Amino acid sequence: MGNRLVELALQKGHEVISGYKDHVPFHGKPLALDLTQATEVRKAFSELHPDVVVNTAAMTDVDRCELEPEAAFSANAEAVSHLANAAKETDSFLIQMSTDYVFDGEKGGYSEHDQPRPVNKYGESKLEGENVVMNLLDEEMWSIARSSVVYGWGRASRPNAATFVYEKLSNGESIRMVRDQFSSPTLNTSLSAMLIEIGDRKLPGIIHAAGATRLNRYDFAIGLAKTFGLDSTLIKAVHARDLQWKAKRPADSSLMVGRAQELLRAAPLNIESACEVLHREHIKSN
Repeated sequence: MGNRLVELALQKGHEVISGYKDHVPFHGKPLALDLTQATEVRKAFSELHPDVVVNTAAMTDVDRCELEPEAAFSANAEAVSHLANAAKETDSFLIQMSTDYVFDGEKGGYSEHDQPRPVNKYGESKLEGENVVMNLLDEEMWSIARSSVVYGWGRASRPNAATFVYEKLSNGESIRMVRDQFSSPTLNTSLSAMLIEIGDRKLPGIIHAAGATRLNRYDFAIGLAKTFGLDSTLIKAVHARDLQWKAKRPADSSLMVGRAQELLRAAPLNIESACEVLHREHIKSN
């Protein structure tokens, strides 16, 4: 996600510093930075005085977060507090990436006004990150952008919902996809465009920057197979209870994107438009 964001920001003429811990970024000026170290973060901010900071760094493996909660809260909350404190000192606008998993999934179609109620450690740690930002920064100096099942072309070493389906079906391998878990799948190119506009205009508050279509994982995979001309019979529908997950998942964490549609010129894409973009990007890169 971060690489795509930087790539598009550079195309729009922005100067971009790409912070990293383990993987040197493809785009932007690389800056080795451990966000869990407060002194290191403050030093970077004092030297760079960034106008806008977008934090896409997170521990996102839901089951690992459940098994290693201390690591999850360190990456998803404590590190965010270091960023927020540093941003306060340099008057930098902070965009904190968050997730639909801050909700319990009991009803779906969550708006920015709905009360978060996470059901796993990943969601709890990301919600704590949100609270840190809201508590430490003046309200005009932050934005929390919640997204959902971010997918798209990127690092080969880090597969996502779309690349997993594409690679498996391209190799003739069967896959199991959940039919009773709903979300708002979000193309990384679309999300990046939304984040850049939020930063350019310094739009404050919580914004659901997600895809505009509520979809379960099975139908998402079927749509991808159709888009790329792959064999959809290789996709087997299963129930969430059939999978050996360590952490509970919300059954329907889909997000309402009305605020983003009203505010942003780079409005959220429906799944058909997003798949068209994904297909064009694939053709262009080959």
